Formats: sequence, C-alpha cells, structure tokens
Amino acid sequence: MEPRIQYARTSDGVSIAYCTMGAGHRLPVVWMELPSQLQIEQKLFPDQARSYEAMSRLGILVRYDHRGFGLSDRSITTFPLVDLVKDLEAVVDKLALDMFVLMAMGGCTGPVAASYAASHPQRVAKLVLAGGFTRVPPPLHRQIDALMLPESDWRFVSETIARLTLSWGWDDDETARPLAAWFRESSTYETFKDFWRDIEKWDVRGLLAAIQAPTLIATAAEGPLGGMEQARELASLVPDAHLLVAEGATHGERARTWRAAIGSFLYGPAVPRSANTTQKGASSATAVILFADIADSTALTERLGDAAFRAKARDLDAALRAVIQEHSGTAIEGKLLGDGVLGVFTSARQAIEAALACARAGGDAGLPLHLGLHAGDVIREENNIYGGAVNIASRISGLAAPGEVLVSETVRSLARTSAGVAFEDRGDQRLKGVSDAVRVWAVNPVDDSTAREPLRGLEPAHPDHLTSREVEVLRLIAAGRTNAEISRELVLSLRTVARHITNIYGKIGARSKVDAASYAMRHNLTVES
Repeated sequence: MEPRIQYARTSDGVSIAYCTMGAGHRLPVVWMELPSQLQIEQKLFPDQARSYEAMSRLGILVRYDHRGFGLSDRSITTFPLVDLVKDLEAVVDKLALDMFVLMAMGGCTGPVAASYAASHPQRVAKLVLAGGFTRVPPPLHRQIDALMLPESDWRFVSETIARLTLSWGWDDDETARPLAAWFRESSTYETFKDFWRDIEKWDVRGLLAAIQAPTLIATAAEGPLGGMEQARELASLVPDAHLLVAEGATHGERARTWRAAIGSFLYGPAVPRSANTTQKGASSATAVILFADIADSTALTERLGDAAFRAKARDLDAALRAVIQEHSGTAIEGKLLGDGVLGVFTSARQAIEAALACARAGGDAGLPLHLGLHAGDVIREENNIYGGAVNIASRISGLAAPGEVLVSETVRSLARTSAGVAFEDRGDQRLKGVSDAVRVWAVNPVDDSTAREPLRGLEPAHPDHLTSREVEVLRLIAAGRTNAEISRELVLSLRTVARHITNIYGKIGARSKVDAASYAMRHNLTVES
C-alpha cells in the first residue's frame, strides 16, 4: 500500500515528510531510518514492509524522512545533531504523541534517538538502538571520507559504503545493492557528502546517563559501524540497557533474531534483570514454544510479487493461528515476526501435532515453513512472552529445512511416549547465543516416515552426528564448489546452504572450507557411498 505522505514543520522552518500506518491499543511506535525514502523503502525491503504490517496491527506506526533526505526538504547543507532532533520533535508534536516507543533502526539514527530520549524522558516509554553508536568510529569516517572526491560516481560510492557498513559481509549483494539504491534515492551525492562531513561532530556520550527508558541495544557480532565495540560502549553508558548480539551465517538469520527479540522487548514488559524476577501483571511459567517462519520469503516475494506474497502470507497467518488454537495453543499477538508466527502450549504432544499441521498448511499454501519447538521457562504478560526459551525455539527453527519440524531434546523427552511420531537424531547443535550445545531431533509422522529413533549403543550413520544432507554439502565443499554451485546442484537456497555450512563447522570444529575439505578426506566422505 502506498503511504499517505503528510508534512510537519520544525521549529526552524524545515518541512518534514511523515506517514502513519495502522491502529490499535498499543503505544505508538516511531521507527527511524537514516538515510530514508518513504515511498520506495517497502518495495526495496519486503521483509521490512512485513515488519511494518505486523506492528501496525497492534498500534500506530510512524515513519518519517529526516531533513535533506527522501521527501523532506532537500535544500539542506548542514546537519548538526540538534537539528535532526528537531525533525523528530516536529513529527511527534504534530501527531500529539504524549508517550511512544522510539526505534532507531539504522546506525546513523542512534545518536538522534538517544539525544531525544535524554531530553524528553517523560515521552519515550521504550528505546531501541539497533546498530547504534555514540560517535562514528574515526577510522571508518576517514575511510568513507576518502571515497567522496568531487569527481566520484554516486553509484560507486553508495555501493562501497553499503558494503563497508554492512555487518553481514562485503559480498552480500542481495542486501548491499538495494541498500545502495536506497542511499541514492534518499539523497543526492552532494547532500550525503555534507551529511557525512557533519556527522563526524556527533557525540552523545555525555547525554546517555539521562536516558530513563528501558533500552534494547541490538548489534551484530561484527561490523565497523554499530558493531560490538560501539554496542558495549552504549550499554555501559545507558542506565537501563539490555544488549542483544545477533549472530548467524546470513543477514536473514540475524534479522530474524532481531525481529523476534525487538518484538518481545517492545510488546512485553522490560527485559527482566533475572530469571526469577517478574513485574506487576507478569507471570513466570513453563511452556512449549512453537516458532514458525516462512522459508526463503525474499525469493518468494521476488517470484510472486510483493502484493501477491503478502496476500498469501496473511491468509497463511490466519490459517496457522487457527491450527494453533485447534491444538489448545495460544498464538502470540505481540510478536514482531512479520513472516511467521509464535505459539505456546502446555502439552508437548499438542505442540508437535500443531507443528506438523502448520507444516502441511504452509506446504498447501505454497509457502513452506521452518518450524522449531523448545520447552522452558518464559515470562508471560497478557498475550506476550519473552525469555531465553523463546530465542532457543527461534534458533532451532532456523536449522530446519523448509517444511521440516525440529524439536529440542527437552520437547522430545516430554513427548516421547505420547506424540505418535518418530524422532530422527540430528545431533548436538551449537546455537548462537546459547552457551551449551542443544540436542536436536527431526519429527516425522509414523505413517509416512521410515526414520526411527537410533538404538542406544549403535553408531550414527555419519561421524559427529552429521546429517545426510550435511554430508552432501560437505562432499561438494571438498570438491571445491562455491556456495552458489552447491545451491544449484542440491536445489537449495543460498540461505539454506549457508545454514548447513554453519552447522557443519560447528559439529566438526572447522573454521574454513579448507578445514572442512580436510575433514571430509580424513573421514572418506569425498565419494558418494
């Protein structure tokens, strides 16, 4: 849907473009991006559009373009931090938002959001700083500044900046190219040069102690802008800060972790200080958690078209929620999943039956799902849950092939004698952000599965609990194939190939493809058996 653009005027007379989406009883959310361009962002970033849609079902979502960018006043040549704070002030004042959630979803918006939250503590209920920093790292500023010569091509510069600042890798064309296009649509080359010149002067270290709102600081494990070093500094200076580190083989895996954690943070109470602490209105309980996520949603969007995909995804969302309810579960409304659902159950058997039914529903809809189950303690408030068990369920779903249901050892133990299914051992898996390895099992209906639970004392089919598919991938790695070639040969998405390689490295202790190839040769896995 095309956003309805409106304008607010700042105290210094600058016109700021903004739009609102949705309605509901939750606190309004102001989502900040910089650079930005309101009319094209949902076309360039379908996953982000789905997050907007999910959030707008719960309450008002506000987006705006900063001065000099997008549809706002472009005749700007200076960018002091205090002026960009005026842009935010103008929008929230125009909408008469007395209290709201503030989400800074790009590194350059972090200082703006932090400055506003420090000076308006009574209005910011919760604060998210994703990929934020207190000041631009000087080496990175010098590196980008060196690109901006008078005769430089804006396309070349924008694509180089996109790759330099992305925490998920120089070679990620799938993410870098639309991001670079967004830069070019958001501003002219001259405007970006002026902006980058002035951002060097931004420094919010002296303001952070005044922030009163619970603050989630989300970062990736690596990255020159908004990486671990900057996140640790933010977390040490913001009084009520909670740090989330998203790791994974692909941007999609990290983004899924961010969406789930941010949704839990926003729509539940503040992140608890200890596992035994609950706040007024919240309760602690043990639950079986089902996490379902549409597989390869970006590729499906490109194939079907954004409108068709979103229509199918909405229909599937309704079907999955009905399945969860039919199996005595509760679908969580307050989760920022965008292209998936989260359900909780009191029975492991019912949770597994629901997961298999969800897998069939996704297949019937032509939108296959990754499905994962884990059981553990969660904090519940109204219709929201959060906690480490939720994150483990999310991680397990990320290991599943499209249409596959994976469960933790905890769920298997609870359902072993009552679920009426066969469990196939997938071995101990090292999940990002989880200190101990988690034993994972694939679930197969007894009627249409030949997989059986391995008998104690028998050797697994492959060393180190490698699955048959992982052995296929390892064999091709040893043959010198690239990820793209493995994807074509095995008819897998690049995301799935990357996930298999991450699992293989974790199981065999490899650090590179050279290590993996050496392992394959030592264990006679280079030739098909």
